[in-house]
Amino acid sequence: MGEESELDMNPALKITHIGGPTVLLEFGGVRLLTDPTFDPAGGEYTTGSVTLRKLTGPALNPEELGEVDYVLLSHDHHSDNLDRTGRDFLPRAKSVFTTVEGAQRLGGNSVGLTDWQSLDVTTANGTTLRIVATPARHGPEGMHRGPVVGFVLFFTHAPDDAIYISGDTVWYEGIEEVARKFAVRTAILHLGAARVDAVGDFPLTLTAEEGVEVARAFPRAAIVPVHYEGWAHFSEGDWEIARAFAKAGMTHRLRWLENGRALEIAA
Repeated sequence: MGEESELDMNPALKITHIGGPTVLLEFGGVRLLTDPTFDPAGGEYTTGSVTLRKLTGPALNPEELGEVDYVLLSHDHHSDNLDRTGRDFLPRAKSVFTTVEGAQRLGGNSVGLTDWQSLDVTTANGTTLRIVATPARHGPEGMHRGPVVGFVLFFTHAPDDAIYISGDTVWYEGIEEVARKFAVRTAILHLGAARVDAVGDFPLTLTAEEGVEVARAFPRAAIVPVHYEGWAHFSEGDWEIARAFAKAGMTHRLRWLENGRALEIAA
């Protein structure tokens, strides 16, 4: 049997939803965690004039989660993407990939990436996973909420089976460019149309309708909604998402996660 045939050319992706933007990704011998949030429900987090309120706790705590190879952190400066217990979790990973500004603030094992910058890591299976930083804009042009990064992941021996993680972003040309550059099979989207009164009545993350636009841009991708629940500042939930995708004839594209239970998406 040749070396290529011994590789799992298209390993299934297992996604476990911890809560909010926090998911565990397991595939091809690597475990990655997105935007760690492990604080219990009821917390309030104030930054300047904005207070975020956490409504639900995590489905799994860090001890139940086990070892994680890498953390993919869209941004460090909002507590719904990195809360207090999540911040304590970061040193447990080999590396934390995030924005350049975030890495400067966090220090330690954090690695700052600019848009389109990529890094290769070797998995326990001996394959090479490429992690690419992708553009994100956390709100309207000129009024965004600070630097954010998304991610594309793929094994170098199987580039046509990429995973896209949007991070906190609205629909804009940066996402269209991601779609032109990569063959995405699974798109994990931060939806929920986040709004905070202190900065105006405009969405800071993808609306359900914008999620449909992302799905159109990635026509082969399974769409996995996350980060639309668990915090008080989301203005749209699963009902709005389901309705928008049904209206667009795309219900079959959605893959819903259940907190604490793994969902497997075949290549």
